[in-house]
Amino acid sequence: MSSVPEVLDVVVVGAGAAGVGVGVALKHAGIENFTVLERHTVGASFDRWPAETCFITPSFPTNSIGMLDLNSIAIGVSPAFSLGVEHPTGEEYAAHLRGVAQVFELPICQHTEVRRATKVGDDFRIDTANDTLRAKHVIWAAGEFQYPRLNGFAGSECCRHTATIASYEDLDGDDFIIIGGYESGVDAAYHLAYLGKRVRLFDKGSPWKDESSDPSVALSTYSRERMLAEWFEKHVELFPQTPIASAVRADAKYEVTAHDGRRFQTSVPPLLAGGFEGSYKLVADLFERRDDGFPLLNEHDESTIVPGLFLCGPAVRHDNQVFCFIYKYRQRFAVVAKAVASSLGLPARELEMYRKWGMYLDDLSCCGEECEVC
Repeated sequence: MSSVPEVLDVVVVGAGAAGVGVGVALKHAGIENFTVLERHTVGASFDRWPAETCFITPSFPTNSIGMLDLNSIAIGVSPAFSLGVEHPTGEEYAAHLRGVAQVFELPICQHTEVRRATKVGDDFRIDTANDTLRAKHVIWAAGEFQYPRLNGFAGSECCRHTATIASYEDLDGDDFIIIGGYESGVDAAYHLAYLGKRVRLFDKGSPWKDESSDPSVALSTYSRERMLAEWFEKHVELFPQTPIASAVRADAKYEVTAHDGRRFQTSVPPLLAGGFEGSYKLVADLFERRDDGFPLLNEHDESTIVPGLFLCGPAVRHDNQVFCFIYKYRQRFAVVAKAVASSLGLPARELEMYRKWGMYLDDLSCCGEECEVC
C-alpha cells in the first residue's frame, strides 16, 4: 500500500458485487486515482455460500439491444456467457467477479480490513489494520452477507446460521428445524429434503403465499417452483405465522418454543435463516437513520450528514423501494460515480451509456410500492 497516492479521490470499501461494479463505473467516469479495499478476497461472501446454493435470479447472456444479464454488475460482461450456467453457485459467481476485476484492471487491495472511516476536514481518514489512507470520497460497498443475524430470539446462540454451512450434504442428522421461511430458509429446506431429511420450516409470516410481485418481500418464482418438487412436499412441513420465542439445548436435544407455546424438538442444532445484519452498521454513526433502521440517503445515495460518503449495495433504500438484488442496486452505480465525478470536476460523459443498459436509474419518481423498474 506504500504506492498509494497521498490523497486518493475515492476509496471503495468492499470487493463484492457492489464494490467491483461501482469500481468499473468509476473507471467509466474517468476516475483513476482510487482503490478498492477488501477484507478477504474478491467475492469472498459468495465463496462462503453453501456449496448447493445458487442464484435465484436467472442469468441470460447480455445482448446488443440493451438487455443486460440480471446478474451482471458491469456493461459488456455476463456470468451466463462466461460461466455457461443459468443459476450460478456462489463459488462460480465469485470467480466471475474476479474475472471482471481483472479485465477492468481494478486497483484492489485484498486482505485489507477497514476498521474505521472518519471525516477530517474536507477529507476522509480510512484506518485499516496495517495502514491509514486519506481520500476525498468513500463509497461503502461492504455488503451484508458476512454478518449473519444471530440475535433474533432468546437462545438463538445455540442455533446455526445457514451462512456458516459449507454444504448441506455434510450435516449430520435426519430431523431439521429451520427458522425463517424466506429465500435462505426455503433453499436449505429444499436441499435437505432432496437428501431425504425431515424438515420443519417456521416463519413469522407466510412468504411462500405473499401476493406481492416484488421478490424483495415475497419468494422468487425460482424458490416457489422448487417448493413444488416431489421430495419437498414429501419431507418438508410448513409452519406459517409461527414466530419463534426461544431455543434451548437440553441434554442431547434442542427445543424450540413458538410464541403460541408450542414446543418442537430435534437432535441437531436448529438452523437460522433469518437474514443478515448488514455492514452499514459499522459506519452507522456517519448516516442518519430511516424509521426502518436503514441509512438515510440523498438522491445520489450519499449520507445526508457526511458529504462525500456514499452507499452501494443491498442496503440502499429510497422511500418504499428496496434495492436488495444485484439487478436493482446496480442501477445506482452510475448515479454514485457521476456524483463523485462532478465533485472532482470531471464530465463523466461515458456514464450516459449506462442508461441504454438499464443501469442508470436517477429518476425514482416512477417507482411505487410495486415498482417493476427497480
